[in-house]
Amino acid sequence: MRMRDGDSAGPRHGASMAPRGTRPTYVPPPAVLPRSFYDRRTLTVAEELLGKVLVHRTPGGMTAGMIVEAEAYVGEDDPACHAACGPTTRNAPLYGQPGIAYVYLNYGIHYLVNAVTEAEGRPAAVLIRALEPIDGLALMKKRRAPAGNHIADAGLCRGPGNLSRALGITLAENQLDLVSGRLVIEDRGVTVDRISWGSRVGIRVGVERRWRCWIVDHPAVSGSRKNGKGM
Repeated sequence: MRMRDGDSAGPRHGASMAPRGTRPTYVPPPAVLPRSFYDRRTLTVAEELLGKVLVHRTPGGMTAGMIVEAEAYVGEDDPACHAACGPTTRNAPLYGQPGIAYVYLNYGIHYLVNAVTEAEGRPAAVLIRALEPIDGLALMKKRRAPAGNHIADAGLCRGPGNLSRALGITLAENQLDLVSGRLVIEDRGVTVDRISWGSRVGIRVGVERRWRCWIVDHPAVSGSRKNGKGM
């Protein structure tokens, strides 16, 4: 199927084409995930976010990508979770209602986007680590490489900082409601065949907790693919 520059790289609704690592299936019209989806155990939410689509609508255009890698951060007893130090102004979204975006600036360089999970008052979230670009690839490339340098499609949203830049996500999106508005996560009917679980990456504590999951053999996955447990 031939597409114009900037067209969607994903399947049309009703088509049987499916992203890498997934089973072809009928694709119904997109449905935004309800709050009840996030109001569950964080590890369950992380796993079931694989295959869902993160969508950001901006004045410059709409961009979207299928989630292929995610990490769970759960509670004040998780040393890698921002809630480990207790409630603060910065981590306040973690203690709020599920289904809210928690966006923060990492090391003063990259914006990272998380989906808050579990009941209000129980701090937890899922970090979105990598996407397969689906909609708005031309805009993603412009944001990632304004000088026109080549970036392969699979690399556009590989890594949490890269995906936020590609989708135009900044601190302006912190605390947005993922259930409605310009930043949402959709179910487009994709079924994931195989996933793996392994250690979280990019952290120095809590690495023994195998709370990172990803779609097996997907080229957009950012972290190490080794030491994973297939499911």
